[in-house]
Amino acid sequence: MERYLNFVIDPINMPGWRWRRRHRHGRLGRPPKPIMVASTPAAKRFAPTPRGSEEPIHLEAAEVEALRLVDLEGLSFEGAGERMGVSRNTVWRLVDGARRKLIRAIIEGREVLVGEGA
Repeated sequence: MERYLNFVIDPINMPGWRWRRRHRHGRLGRPPKPIMVASTPAAKRFAPTPRGSEEPIHLEAAEVEALRLVDLEGLSFEGAGERMGVSRNTVWRLVDGARRKLIRAIIEGREVLVGEGA
């Protein structure tokens, strides 16, 4: 609580105050759950023909695996989550992030690096 002139500001009891989800920065909090990846992609990089001047986009192996299971094999997010050993919400976030990265790479003409060492 802070004192401002004669008023006591208590953010917990203020109307409209909501707790925010804490983001993990550094070593605080629970470590992320490991994600099972069945296969590694054959290609490690994709480069556009008229190469853009911006830095490349990095796709993680887990994002590629989630895209493969959902889009290529046609599994639901729940089925893909069971195979990868994570929740369906995690699979949804991985697929959404990978799709956004791929669209950005196509539109902006950026190189895509795939895999762990990307």
